[in-house]
Amino acid sequence: MFFSIVIPVYNRPDEVRELLQSLKAQDYLEPFEVVLVEDGSADTSEKVVADFPDLDISYFYKENSGPGDSRNFGMRKAKGNYFIIFDSDCVIPSHYLSEVSKALSEAYCDFYGGPDAARNDFSSLQKAINYTMTSLLTTGGIRGKKTAAGKFEPRSFNMGISKEAFQASEGFGRIHPGEDPDLSIRLWKLGFKSRLLADAFVYHKRRISWSKFYAQVRKFGLVRPILTSWHPQTAKITFWFPTVFVFGVLASLIFASFGFMAPLYLALSYLVLLLIHASMETRSVYIGLLSVVAVLVQFTGYGLGFLESFIKVRLLKKEPRQSFPHLFFD
Repeated sequence: MFFSIVIPVYNRPDEVRELLQSLKAQDYLEPFEVVLVEDGSADTSEKVVADFPDLDISYFYKENSGPGDSRNFGMRKAKGNYFIIFDSDCVIPSHYLSEVSKALSEAYCDFYGGPDAARNDFSSLQKAINYTMTSLLTTGGIRGKKTAAGKFEPRSFNMGISKEAFQASEGFGRIHPGEDPDLSIRLWKLGFKSRLLADAFVYHKRRISWSKFYAQVRKFGLVRPILTSWHPQTAKITFWFPTVFVFGVLASLIFASFGFMAPLYLALSYLVLLLIHASMETRSVYIGLLSVVAVLVQFTGYGLGFLESFIKVRLLKKEPRQSFPHLFFD
């Protein structure tokens, strides 16, 4: 098995340097290649690539067409028979490739995903958002918990896919975000099986602020009704939970103004539970508090985005590309 590591990048040479340094430090003894796809960047990584002559790197520059199409471009250019996809803001532990090789040798699968983790040197905000995005209490563990419910949907910040599966599916679609679950669903329909490799984790250094996080999760909410319109069998009641939470909290505040406190106490109990769990997981009460704020931001952004998209796409039957053109690369 020959691994081709495919990395789309857009104006992030500093991130690419740290990512390539982590790939150079792999303890994996077999050869592998890196395919770096510059997606129309003004600030390119070409000089950074030149600093890593010991790595087998194929560097390509193309016009901007989005991360999904850039991954497809890289996989078409790759020489390997198994593709591993990372985001440019990831740092890869030294055991990663060895772990993936071992796992696939023991139980082969045509596509897999791994978790993301927070390194000790991450900022408090990065650690809080990492908790929010990965905790079983907030997302159901869909981004890499062993206890996650249902089939595992790999995410392209840390994902592997065989050449056969890529060619059969034709890779990622033109929507972003949402291209990851869309690809997983289409692969399942084609008969391919997904798998979580829990020990093949990456350190995901999200470029994040509160405003960027809200915008990101709002887009996640917007794309979900679009995906369920394309793949109706994937609709789940759990997709409604953030929306129900937001309006439930608002209703509990109204009830509390009339002296009916039980709904407010229920919402506060959930937030206290999150605070305790996040503080224990991160070993910091301060990060625990930030995690509670992050959950409120996440549920509000996702929940309102989901409701807006559901009304337009599912109820009013509007064309997704016309309603939300910023979610598509043409």
